[in-house]
Amino acid sequence: MKPSSSYFFAAAILLALASVFSVSGDPDITSTAWDSFNKLLGCHNGVNQTGLASLKQYFHYFGYIPDSANYSDSFDDVLEQAIKTYQQNFNLNVSGVLDASTVAHVVRPRCGVPDIVNGTTTMNSGKFNKLHSVAHFSFFPNRPTWGGKRDLTYYLDSSSQIVDSQRMSTIFSRAFSRWSAATTLTFQETDSRFLADIRIGFYSGDHGDGEPFDGILGTLAHAFSPPDGRLHLDAAENWNVDSVSVGFTQIDLESVAIHEIGHLLGLGHSSVEDAIMYPSITSGSRRVDLAGDDIEGIQVLYGSNPDFNSSTVPSTQERETNASWRLRRSLPTLTGGLIGLSLCLWL
Repeated sequence: MKPSSSYFFAAAILLALASVFSVSGDPDITSTAWDSFNKLLGCHNGVNQTGLASLKQYFHYFGYIPDSANYSDSFDDVLEQAIKTYQQNFNLNVSGVLDASTVAHVVRPRCGVPDIVNGTTTMNSGKFNKLHSVAHFSFFPNRPTWGGKRDLTYYLDSSSQIVDSQRMSTIFSRAFSRWSAATTLTFQETDSRFLADIRIGFYSGDHGDGEPFDGILGTLAHAFSPPDGRLHLDAAENWNVDSVSVGFTQIDLESVAIHEIGHLLGLGHSSVEDAIMYPSITSGSRRVDLAGDDIEGIQVLYGSNPDFNSSTVPSTQERETNASWRLRRSLPTLTGGLIGLSLCLWL
């Protein structure tokens, strides 16, 4: 079936808009590790397109496709269902088609922890009664926690020299304090790697834990459920350590640290976009305040701090900033996908 004239009109508009922004030659625009998926824009069940096998591997990595799947360049029923589940988890239009909003979301930098673990999730797709449920926080399978231990120690490995040790200490102290403010947990930095409950450091590529990093953007960090205690950050990222402003191509370290600490404590991913435990964050943005969803989830696991009140945690969410920048980033993404869009629509 050939595409209708409306497709050509939409493509022409996108191309024209993208050309306006491309003339600036903005040197700050940085490609993500998954930008090759842009060419798959518009693909749907029944088509064959180079790159779909890699997309299947992406969805497999984050728990949406089982090990037994066919990892070919064919858009099959398994991929369609994976996309629908992903769209449901991230509050996108559930169509099973690689539309613009889905592709734009897929290429966003994100946490390396899967959304679905061993086939289990309590993000949106795991809710059985959505009409009566407002909580979107999730836990790891079997709800692992630190048990009765409430005073945890953490070790910061600064040997990589990615971030100055003093700044790293300050950032993580603030990050841990966000969680301790709402719970019965306390956190104390220690100089002993071997005695610490939690061990934090920067790593590159394949670093021996079975979860290799993929270079700039893409997966930013990952952490293991309790009581493992490992938190790994990708050394390749352009990390921001300034609590005031975040550069357009930077990833805010404190934002990522707070998210990964949530995993260390037993929280999975949330479908609430303003929540700390939402899996993705755009470059140039900062999100450091616990949302109500984060607080409810962590208090289910550890109870509430008796001194906790509405003034303990900032009342205003630090939402992703600079909408004009996000528009400028999205337009090249859509332009790069026009070739894929035209190919898929003709099939």
